[in-house]
Order: sequence, then C-alpha cells, then structure tokens
Amino acid sequence: MLLTLSVVLFGAFGTNVVLGSMGLGGFLGDVSEMLTLLAASIFFVAAILQKEAAEKNK
Repeated sequence: MLLTLSVVLFGAFGTNVVLGSMGLGGFLGDVSEMLTLLAASIFFVAAILQKEAAEKNK
C-alpha cells in the first residue's frame, strides 16, 4: 500500500517534470511539486521500514 502510494506520487512528480521540460507547462507549481516529491520519499521510507520490520519478525 505504502509503496504503491509512493510510486503514484513519484509518477505524478515525474509527469510534471516531463511536461514542464517539453514546454507544455506542468500541472503542479513549485511548492506543490516539492511537497509531492517529499511525500513520495516519506511513503517510500515508511514502506521500506515496514518491510524490514516484517522480515525481522520472521
């Protein structure tokens, strides 16, 4: 769940960067782009920590 959410947020960030580099104008502003990448990173770290805890409990 967390990893999927991280991938979706990073995909939104990546799509915005690609659209902006093509000159089509991104759908996110500067601050919302930064917050999207931050949220994707937080969810990714949480997913990795969750998987490590599950592996440790085996």
